[in-house]
Amino acid sequence: MSSLRMLFSSLRLVAVLLIGLSVAALVHGALDGPRWLLLTGVPVTALILTVLGDMGDPTGTGSAMRPRSGRPRAFAPALVNGVRTVDKRTGRPVRDGRSVDSVFAFDLTVMPDGLPAYRMRVCHPLDLQGLLHKSRAVVEYDPEQPWRVVVADNPPREWLARANAATPPAVVKEPSTGIPTGLWTLLMGVGLAAVLLVLVRVLG
Repeated sequence: MSSLRMLFSSLRLVAVLLIGLSVAALVHGALDGPRWLLLTGVPVTALILTVLGDMGDPTGTGSAMRPRSGRPRAFAPALVNGVRTVDKRTGRPVRDGRSVDSVFAFDLTVMPDGLPAYRMRVCHPLDLQGLLHKSRAVVEYDPEQPWRVVVADNPPREWLARANAATPPAVVKEPSTGIPTGLWTLLMGVGLAAVLLVLVRVLG
């Protein structure tokens, strides 16, 4: 159900509508429509695709999203598999960890109560909890959307103790390597454009 809500969120529907209209105008203008449609469709389509790309995950598949404000949160212990300094836009490793364009990428195995352990990459500009030199961490996550994870800034002591005593899980769910969500938005927009072009041909 959460996946369906994510797929048909209002923001995504707006993006699909804009992509569909701009691509339909571009194709119609290129084939047999008014020239202004072509001239308008090219920059608008490029702009929308650029914005769509910026909204995507800049640090690669498996990166966590931040929990939304006002949503329920829960603590969970996590294993620290590794920490790297990466460019916050491209996700590529960088040497200068003090640059304003770099963030720490924490490779964590999150072990929430009642859910299978899963691996997630969490990015933050600061080395929270001193994880560069630790093998255990405490994270906060949304129980309804477990991919929304942050490293807790000042976790309760009991959760720090629980994380330090945690044993590695036998089974870990690896990050998804499926089709990025941004691609689904693009495909839905192109499909809408195809429908609009057919309607233009039929209604003439």
